[in-house]
Amino acid sequence: MGETSDTSRTAVKTYVPAYQKSEWQSHADDLGMSQSEFVRAMVQAGRKGFESDTMEPSSPDPDPGGNGLEKQVLELLSADTYSWDELLEAVSEDIESRLDETIEQLQTNNRIRYSGRHGGYTTVDGGDDDD
Repeated sequence: MGETSDTSRTAVKTYVPAYQKSEWQSHADDLGMSQSEFVRAMVQAGRKGFESDTMEPSSPDPDPGGNGLEKQVLELLSADTYSWDELLEAVSEDIESRLDETIEQLQTNNRIRYSGRHGGYTTVDGGDDDD
């Protein structure tokens, strides 16, 4: 940010589904924050993931277009020769770890739970009251 920062406030408007706004408000309340503070903090935290100079090689890539996978494959192949299955396993390990961490965090935050009745993970949003 080589330019002078303007610290005056201005509104930013966005539209999200009602359930998402409710989830954000609940999470903000849990953190003792206003919804505006929460959204601002989450946007800033999310932006950090898009700064390429702060990315670690095993971090999720900020480019949803797939260039992160390309970079990961090239890095792997620059060090060794891999079969298709070995490459698939190497690039899949990160997603397994990320999914495991995410599932644990969602369970800790009581947003999902494992339900044998439903055959797997389900949300804890009261959406299955009709059972």
